[in-house]
Amino acid sequence: MMAFTFESLPSSNKVLTAAASVTASVILFKSIASDLIPQQIQTYFSSSLLKLSGRLSSQLTVVVEESEGLTSNQMFAAAAVYLGTKISSSTQRIKVTKPEKDEELSVTVDKNQEIVDFHGGIKYKWVLQSSAVKQAAQVGKNTTPKTELRFFELSFHKKHRDHALKTYLPYILQKSKEIKDEIRTVRLHTVDYNGTDYWSSVVLNHPATFETMAMDPDTKDDLIGDLDRFSRRKDYYRRVGKAWKRGYLFYGPPGTGKSSLVAAMANYLKFDVYDLDLREVQCNSDLRRLLIGSANRSILVIEDIDCNITLSGLLNFIDGLWSSCGDERIIVFTTNHKNRLDPALLRPGRMDVQLEMGYCKFSGFKILASTYLRIDGEEEEGHPLFAAIDELLAKVQATPAEVAGELMKSENADVALLNLVKFLEAKEIRA
Repeated sequence: MMAFTFESLPSSNKVLTAAASVTASVILFKSIASDLIPQQIQTYFSSSLLKLSGRLSSQLTVVVEESEGLTSNQMFAAAAVYLGTKISSSTQRIKVTKPEKDEELSVTVDKNQEIVDFHGGIKYKWVLQSSAVKQAAQVGKNTTPKTELRFFELSFHKKHRDHALKTYLPYILQKSKEIKDEIRTVRLHTVDYNGTDYWSSVVLNHPATFETMAMDPDTKDDLIGDLDRFSRRKDYYRRVGKAWKRGYLFYGPPGTGKSSLVAAMANYLKFDVYDLDLREVQCNSDLRRLLIGSANRSILVIEDIDCNITLSGLLNFIDGLWSSCGDERIIVFTTNHKNRLDPALLRPGRMDVQLEMGYCKFSGFKILASTYLRIDGEEEEGHPLFAAIDELLAKVQATPAEVAGELMKSENADVALLNLVKFLEAKEIRA
């Protein structure tokens, strides 16, 4: 048996010298090979080694690039949103942004940070990578050149290829849509001819909800049911060959809550609002550009429609090809004088729902009393003055805005309701 002693081990200096000699020899060999072996043969051997490595590996990598030419990749955007919810305490690098016009921070994964996800019992690994982009010789004046192309690398076992492509990735597309809908900030868009698409936007901070709207309960329930039915009938509209849109007409005197109802609809559906004043539109081509520039899942509002002279461009948009340029659009017209409207606008297929916004009734007052004074209006005995107010509202025409204005004058419920009674009595005398 061979005896082994520490004296038989080479010294550390000898080991380092030998390692350096081997490294230098490898570098020299690669340098000589690079000079003597043609590039085509080098490429062939390199490609062969990669193929062999791929055959021996059990992993499959799917590359999801940020864009394809000038077209954004929906799968990349969906993955970015989805993976932002998979960040855990073990994640070492995250990326935080806050767009100027948004209120919430956006948290996403950073480059070279691995995110592990499980779906259907299968392990998936995501890594965000980037590569440099070669710049063209000339770039347009208003174009910001890209310096890098971002892409996700999704790795998993080869045997799960079908599950990944047919189940997992479609699941991420659907899940990202749900996440964006949940955190979506409703925005108000107004016409801006100085912008690139004629629209500028701010966050819609209107607090109106269906719970706070002083409307007849049955009318409110019918409207909510109509909105719910519309939002889930994508396949139905496609099957019958109609554009996925819905037209509403809100009419009634000023102060009856038409604008607040639009805000309540937007907050309920999480739809952006596009406020279009036709008096600012200079020609039909501008109108088409504005309408095409509005996004899907939006409410286009055209107020005081009776004050506009011509409706030809708008009617062409509603009935013709332009109405098919987007999905899930709601068009709301408002007017104080329904009798002044062109009958062509009111024909079936243009205004699907016509809703009268009338004067405040007792049922609407109870909602306002609950909202402004925290008085339970479920029963008429909610306050001793309720009976008098009920009687007065049956005889006096008062808008919800007028009633709310009186309730806001005092935080003391007794004082506020007494002021409302006096206000309604004065209206009765003047009438």
